[in-house]
Amino acid sequence: MKPARQHSLRRYLLAGIVVPTTLLVCIDAAGSYQRALGAINTAYDRSLLASARYIGELLQLDDHGLKVEIPFAATEIFDASNEGRMYYRISGFSGEFLSGHADLPLYTGPAPKRSVYPALVDFYEIDYQGRRVRMAALYQPMASGHQRGVALIQVAETLEVRERLARGLLMDTLWREALLIGVVMTVTWIVVSRALRPVNNLRDEVLSRGERDLSPVRTEGLPGELQPVVAATNDLLQRITRMIRLQKQFVRDASHQLRTPLAVLKTQAQNGLSGHADAHETLVQIHGTVDRAIRLANQMLAMAKVEQVHRQDDPVPLNLSEVAREVALDMSPLIADKNLDFELHAEEPVWVRGHAWMLREMVRNLLHNAVRETPAGCPLSLSVETMPGTARLVLRDSGPGIAESLREHLFEPFHTGHPTTGSGLGLTICREVCEHMGGRIELDNRVESGRTAGLDAIVSLPLAEAPAA
Repeated sequence: MKPARQHSLRRYLLAGIVVPTTLLVCIDAAGSYQRALGAINTAYDRSLLASARYIGELLQLDDHGLKVEIPFAATEIFDASNEGRMYYRISGFSGEFLSGHADLPLYTGPAPKRSVYPALVDFYEIDYQGRRVRMAALYQPMASGHQRGVALIQVAETLEVRERLARGLLMDTLWREALLIGVVMTVTWIVVSRALRPVNNLRDEVLSRGERDLSPVRTEGLPGELQPVVAATNDLLQRITRMIRLQKQFVRDASHQLRTPLAVLKTQAQNGLSGHADAHETLVQIHGTVDRAIRLANQMLAMAKVEQVHRQDDPVPLNLSEVAREVALDMSPLIADKNLDFELHAEEPVWVRGHAWMLREMVRNLLHNAVRETPAGCPLSLSVETMPGTARLVLRDSGPGIAESLREHLFEPFHTGHPTTGSGLGLTICREVCEHMGGRIELDNRVESGRTAGLDAIVSLPLAEAPAA
């Protein structure tokens, strides 16, 4: 699998600032070039028109027709150099050639009706003698006492001068824009580097810590944008610290709890081997001790598996009523062994989101505790109910209830009111499952006629939508 490319905040900020600025500068440069080119063309077109008008003023009309005499100084202008050379042609009333360059193509377009200049002139480009030229075709009205007509004066100029001037303007603009982009990039780099300095300092502080240092990160001198990140980090460190403390306490308690039945088992075995105790009675005691050790080990493994399942598997819609029926069926031998008056109310589907193993483990622990606490032949009920937005699992036993001295430690590991029969992990597992599923668990003594008639265990979980068929 190809590793994901590392995201750089520095590159992101630089790209977010420099790229739009560069695009705007390029658009502005292109617009400036077009405006400059338009201004150059306008200026040179005016020069062409002025030349054509000058020639037009030299035209004379007499009885023999149109005549023109171009001064020598004017012809020198047209033949000054090979670069930026100018050409002209004068045509009579009928288009006949009068003077200039005879091979210059005759203007055949329509007479201009409108023009930005106060003259009948048209500007266009053609190829002439292997060069691209800009042409001005001016219609010059002429009149005398006996005749009148319109002469055509054409003045052309090669585009080298215009193109050279436009390129010069473009290069000058590009140099200035490139300098501007360089300044923007330099300033942006400096500002971004200074802005990210607190992030680097925060990184260095975290990396310099030892693996056992979970003290809060200092917030002095950090900008306001980093304060929520540091606050969240400190909150995470506090939760990790609390979790490690609980794990250490759990390991200490677990080692003590496991050491106790092993010591008892060893003592019972020694009594049996010494011959001072009845062999059958000793085996019964050993069997009970092994059962408690097995249940303790299973509960400890279940406690660890709850967190593992929560992290690895995604929650799915589960039918709480179906889970309650399955667990009740699994526990039916224990219920029958005590001849309990058991009632199950879980007919309608009630959907919650969670993990199937976790939900069954919670219901099994609650029902096991209820069966253990309910005296033989007494009532025990398990029901699944719904309230607006909430699913409820309710267990009502007929046991002695909860002593007030045990209530505040009831959900802590290895705290139980029956040290010889319970491990003290069942309710802890139930609470963990409820928290992972976004619910809560309540244990309340049920009082009838002024006396405790039993314990109500109520689990409330968020309702979920039924899965599509």
